[in-house]
Amino acid sequence: MNTAETFAQYVLPTYGRFPLVPVKGEGSWLWDDTGKRYLDFCTGIAVCSLGHCHPALTKAIQEQAATLLHCSNLYQIPQQAELAKTIVEDHVGIAGKVFFSNSGAEANDGIIKTARRFGHHNRQTNGEPRYEVITFTQSFHGRTLGAMAATGQKKIQEGFDPLLPGFRYCPFNDLAALEAAISPITVAILLEPIQGEGGVNCATPEFLSGAATLAKKHDLLLFFDEVQAGFGRCGEAMAWRAFCPEIEPDGITWAKGMGGGFPIGAFWVSDRLIDATTPLSSLMGPGSHGSTYGGNPLACAASLAVLKVIHEQDLAIHARSMEAHIREVFASWDQTTLTVVRGKGLLLGFAIDATKMPIVEGKTPAQVLCSKLMEKGLLTVPAGPEALRILPPLTVTTEEIDDALEIIRSTVQELTLI
Repeated sequence: MNTAETFAQYVLPTYGRFPLVPVKGEGSWLWDDTGKRYLDFCTGIAVCSLGHCHPALTKAIQEQAATLLHCSNLYQIPQQAELAKTIVEDHVGIAGKVFFSNSGAEANDGIIKTARRFGHHNRQTNGEPRYEVITFTQSFHGRTLGAMAATGQKKIQEGFDPLLPGFRYCPFNDLAALEAAISPITVAILLEPIQGEGGVNCATPEFLSGAATLAKKHDLLLFFDEVQAGFGRCGEAMAWRAFCPEIEPDGITWAKGMGGGFPIGAFWVSDRLIDATTPLSSLMGPGSHGSTYGGNPLACAASLAVLKVIHEQDLAIHARSMEAHIREVFASWDQTTLTVVRGKGLLLGFAIDATKMPIVEGKTPAQVLCSKLMEKGLLTVPAGPEALRILPPLTVTTEEIDDALEIIRSTVQELTLI
């Protein structure tokens, strides 16, 4: 029985899997079970931020695995304390506290709970708690019941109702709609600085600034979901600073690239005062939240190694440099099938003119293009039906970028001529 047959018999079919069986990775490259080599510009969907099997990450995992894999959060785990300090001081740069989870969806569930706890502390004028979180159409916050309810995409929610109540969806980058949606029960605004799954849609500086102003005006919390965009991927340590650096959010969620491939997520909550004496971060006290595996020694050692490399090697700056190069090369192409490059740093999306792509039953234009690129030796990922997303390692070289871009250019030309 081969891998595909084993999957079909024993694994729930919750993913639309490509016919590729990966067996080995090194840097920006991935090999399948036939020995074919691919440039990996999917990287586990923005997870392998240092590429595959980076020596610093491999060493950290090996050494920690031989020392202490896991212990309970009932004890004070030194790697967890060090990682929280590193995140706050070297990356966020705003006083606050961190909770560690295993995934981005869990991190978003935690930040939603923080919003509800705040709504019980700072109530409506009638004394009732506030609980509604405003999110945005085409957003993606995960697939747990809470994170799915926060996600502004009906296709993600279909068949799972009744959804967790307490969410309202607004058009992205529409400040007037956001202001109109605020009501006495509103407690927080949750948004992605870049909507990765939704099409690589960037928040405008004006929208982010306006959202921050509305949050202060109405005593709301402002949360950023940087699960896909954080820790250098968008050309800054924190993605929101690539658009509107003067903002100070109340909470941020992460996962994906912060572990470089090892499962870890986290959310940060500001220490700012929400009344004369109460820090926001103090609302999540003992018993308010928990995770058996979250922040264990092995996960934290892995993340510490990844964030150290990102910080010390200025990989956020490298991401900006690679973005500029990609945009320059794209502008030189003589084609109109890919219409524009959206995004920041190394979270980029090529918008596809679907009218110039071949029609394949059951596949979106983005899926058609991704499948063809995989045949040519380049791994990418769709971002909605009509956008191609590239997420190379933050360590990617100019030569690897050029190789990938040439595969994209020639493949688009080939498909356009069909």
